[in-house]
Amino acid sequence: MINLLNSDRDNLIAVEVSGKVSKEEVENLHPLIDKIIAKNNKVDFYFELHDFYGYDLEGLWADLKIDAAHISDYGNMAIVGDKIWQEKTTKVLNFFSGSQIKYFDLNEKDTAKAWIGLVKA
Repeated sequence: MINLLNSDRDNLIAVEVSGKVSKEEVENLHPLIDKIIAKNNKVDFYFELHDFYGYDLEGLWADLKIDAAHISDYGNMAIVGDKIWQEKTTKVLNFFSGSQIKYFDLNEKDTAKAWIGLVKA
């Protein structure tokens, strides 16, 4: 499940993610991405993961298609989680991306929010 969080920044999509993510949930983010890009902005992301188990197959495919179409439109990303695989995945993503992607443990979420600009430092 993807739950949108409030953000005062026009180019930041902030979400809490839990359970398995479906195709419909991924597709609900696409108009938000397009709206930011239409203003000639890079899209920054804040992902806070709680009991996140990945995607169902259709959700994974939808996410891969959106990411492939917009990879050059992505800016900084803060990924907050509590699993070693999430941290390792962040390192792999950072290697292949032109974006700055940082992983934070759940107990560091205030630091992550400050780094991405979700809250004032």
